[in-house]
Amino acid sequence: MSANAGERAEKSGDFRCARCHRTTHVTKGHVIPKCPHCGNATFDTRRNEP
Repeated sequence: MSANAGERAEKSGDFRCARCHRTTHVTKGHVIPKCPHCGNATFDTRRNEP
């Protein structure tokens, strides 16, 4: 499952950056931000779902 910055998260979880592979937690319904570590806008996986 890939996701992009600016989209609303369909489910809560930790989104892994496609570039630096660090994770950012996003809660369901909130807008996915750009990676706070490298500024990338694409996330390739979501982990640690509730």
